[in-house]
Amino acid sequence: MALKMMLAGAAAMMLRQLPLAAPVEQAPLVARGMDDLPLEPSPIEPSWIISGEPFARVGLHSRAGDDAATTAMWDCTAGEFRWYFDWDETVVILEGEVHVTAQDGSQRTLRQGDIAYFAGKTWATWRIDNYVRKIAFCRKRFPAPIALAYQLRNLLRGDKGSSGGLAA
Repeated sequence: MALKMMLAGAAAMMLRQLPLAAPVEQAPLVARGMDDLPLEPSPIEPSWIISGEPFARVGLHSRAGDDAATTAMWDCTAGEFRWYFDWDETVVILEGEVHVTAQDGSQRTLRQGDIAYFAGKTWATWRIDNYVRKIAFCRKRFPAPIALAYQLRNLLRGDKGSSGGLAA
């Protein structure tokens, strides 16, 4: 128990040293119809393309005031490519389907209405036979010291979340 308290104290001291940015003013509600969000070309990195000529577009719906989260609409035509998820991303397939192979070799076909989570800092192969449209909820990962502080806090609280996440 004493070790837990020492670690928690050290983490708290580290967090107190971090400069806090002034809050960014933002609208309390951002709402649009799915068909009212303009999509702009968002080319896939050519070296990632395995086959076909996939054409992707993206439209930013909203961005958190701290720039740690975004919500966007994305669509893509037929093709196969590798994709690097720099941020954690949860997707909801709105139209079409995509065949996904994760970096661990697991495979899944995502269709309209399916929800999937892709961990940040991972690769996946996407094969789109015709077309897919998704909404993406993206979140930057916390820097290691902050993630550790949350994990310590959860440990001290006795939180036993099924994913070991950073529940508030």
